[in-house]
Parts: sequence; C-alpha cells; structure tokens
Amino acid sequence: MFSKRSIRKNFLFQLIISSAFLILTFSSVLYFFIEKSIYDDKHAELLSYAQNIANNKSIFNNEDDFFVENFLSVNVGIINLKNKNIGVSQYEITKGRHTYLILLYPYNLQESSYLKITRDISTTKRLLNKIIKYIFIINIAGFALVILYAIALSKMLVRPLKIINSKLSNMNEHLIKPINIQKLPQEFEPLGETINHLISRIQNFVKYQKELFIGTAHELKTPLAVIKLKNQVTLIKKRSPEEYIEALKVTNKTIDEMNVIVSNILNIGRQEGAQLDKPVEVDVIEILRQKANDFQLLAVNEGKELSMSFEPQGYMATLQVSLLNQIVQNFLQNALKFTPKEKSVTLQSRLDDTGLLIEVIDEGCGIDDSVDLFAPFKRQGNKQGVGLGLFLAKSAADALGAKIKIENRKDGIDGTVASLQLNSKLSCIIPRK
Repeated sequence: MFSKRSIRKNFLFQLIISSAFLILTFSSVLYFFIEKSIYDDKHAELLSYAQNIANNKSIFNNEDDFFVENFLSVNVGIINLKNKNIGVSQYEITKGRHTYLILLYPYNLQESSYLKITRDISTTKRLLNKIIKYIFIINIAGFALVILYAIALSKMLVRPLKIINSKLSNMNEHLIKPINIQKLPQEFEPLGETINHLISRIQNFVKYQKELFIGTAHELKTPLAVIKLKNQVTLIKKRSPEEYIEALKVTNKTIDEMNVIVSNILNIGRQEGAQLDKPVEVDVIEILRQKANDFQLLAVNEGKELSMSFEPQGYMATLQVSLLNQIVQNFLQNALKFTPKEKSVTLQSRLDDTGLLIEVIDEGCGIDDSVDLFAPFKRQGNKQGVGLGLFLAKSAADALGAKIKIENRKDGIDGTVASLQLNSKLSCIIPRK
C-alpha cells in the first residue's frame, strides 16, 4: 500500500507507536494508582482495628455501614514472636482461591506478643482483576481507534497534495489555470504560491513562444528578401565594378542586421542557462551603484545626466546576479536611448510593503499603453533595435520571482518609469552603523 519513501507511511508508523506508548503508560499508571489506593485503604482499616483492640476499644465503629461484611471477613488473634521490635508489618498470602491480607501489630512487647489481624480480600482481588481486564479491553479499543484516526488524519493531510496533483495532471500548454490558494490549508499556501508562479512563467512562455517564432521568421525573412531582390536587380544587366561594390555593401549591411537578430535570439538561450545558476546572497544596492557608475560615462558622452538615489543603504537578497544585471542594464539602455540631450535619467530604489522597488525614470517620449512591450520584436518609436531586450528582461524577472512594469510618468513630465519589484521574502536589509 505504501512505498519505503512514503511520508504517509512514516507518519502513520510514528503516530501509532507514540499513541500506543501513551495509552499503555497512562493505563499502567491508572491501574497502579487504583491498586495502591485500595491497598492503602485496607491497610488503614486493619491498622484502625489493631489500634482499637490495643486500646481496649470496640473493633468496629457503631456507625460502620459494613459491619456484617467486615465482621465476617476479619480474623483477630494474638501470636508470640521470637524476633522483637519488628514494628507494624503487613503481608499478603494466597490459599486456594482466597487471598488474605495480614497485619502484625505490637500488642505486648514485654511478652513479644503481636496482634495478627487477617482480612479476606478475595473480593478485592477479583475486582482488581476485572479492572485490569477492562483496562486491557479499553486499550485494544483505543489502539484500534488510534489506527483509524491516524489513517483518516493522514488522508486529510495528503488530500491537498492530491488535489494539486490532479489539477496539474489535467493541464497542458493550452489549458493552464492557476491554483486557488484560498481553498488550500494555510500550511500549503507557500507551495500553491510557488506552483502559481511556475504556472505564470509557463503561461508567459506559451504566450510569447508563437510570437517569438513568427517574429524570428519575419525578421529574418525581410533582410533575406532584400538581399535576393538586390542581387536580382544587379544581375539583370551588366554593371560597372562600382555598382557591384555598392550592391555588395548593401548585402553586407543587411547580413550584419541579420547577425544582430541572431545574436539577440541566442541571448534568449544564454539567459535560460543563467536561470539555472546557483543563487547567491548579494547586496542589491551595491550592484545598482556599480551599474549606475558604468552608465554615467555613457550618459555624459551623449550629453545626458544620470542621477541616483538609493534607500536603504544596503539590501541583501538571494538571487542570480546575472539576471538582475540584465534587467537593470536594459532599463538604463532604453532610458538613455529615448531621453533627449540635456535631459536626465534617474536610477533609484526604496522600500515598500512588498520589498525593494527599483525604478529607472527617464524624460523620453513615453510609451503606447496599448502595446505589449514585453512581447518579442515589439519596438517603441523609431529607434534602432531588435525588440528583444524587454522580452529578455521580463523572462529574467520571472526567473527571479520579481515583478517588472513599464508605465508613463504621472508627474506631468514626459517620460517613462521602468520598475522592478523584489520580494522581501527572499531578502533582508543590511544594518548600517
């Protein structure tokens, strides 16, 4: 029914063993407590008889409700012992089907005489035997209930996993729906969130897969058609060497454009490999500072200003550094590309309710909100580019478990705000003195 690696099997085994040990321990303690209480009462009763006799009082109290029973089951005698000063002693003997409790009590120490009070406790013994029999039956019933409870509890604990497995097994690339976390137990919410994050990445991959293939074919087909058409025109009639050279230059330029497209497509494969890199703990703020310093010289050469503002002063996160660099680098490249001369670009960070928010704010022409800029081969404006930069940035953000967004500025100034939201669940702030 269960394999050797079954968690449910281990859970059942441990629960049954611990419950059985608890039941046996409790039952044993209960029985010994009952037995000791009964024997203590019998000892106190016999001791009371002995003290009454020694003090020349009636052996029974007149108010004793069990006078007849006590009278018939008690035997009193005087014996002489060679051993003196043995004190009060008690022992038990069994004769046939009867069990007797005997108390020796000093009566006349000068004559070494002792009171010997014998009490038939056969009824009490039979009662104790019944009690231990009933406790044994209760233990068996309790153990059976524990087994049934353990099986039911284990089924209840693995039910959410079976539900998740059932939903995932019925999914394909055309029918992918996120799991409703609200219907999962609280302990399984992190697992549901992780699966939903993976589903979101798969949905994005499926969404952009066709666009990538179609876009790649279109982007490569156009320059090939240009090369072919140019060559056909050139071959229609005999031309001068200068005209052939000019035709070759156009062909080489078109090939260079194709190489750029192919290189960007290869970057997609490289990024997929980077996603498999081992995450390391790094200071995100320090990485932002280094990246801003790298782009400041480029901004100055283009007659633009790159400013920075970082809060807090340090922020630790466990992630793939290459993916973070790719996102920030793409943000800065686009911001500087679309920002006119004598305008500024700002790289900043701040804490919010989710974690660390990284923003690149430019003073460019803004974006068209109706266009999905994260789709492959989507370009903004008339600037040169293949249109795969933001597609790669979105893929990198998904791999980091972060959220990426580009929107127009809302402060009355033309430009865009590109933001990256890092989740604080995988991060911590560095304390600064």
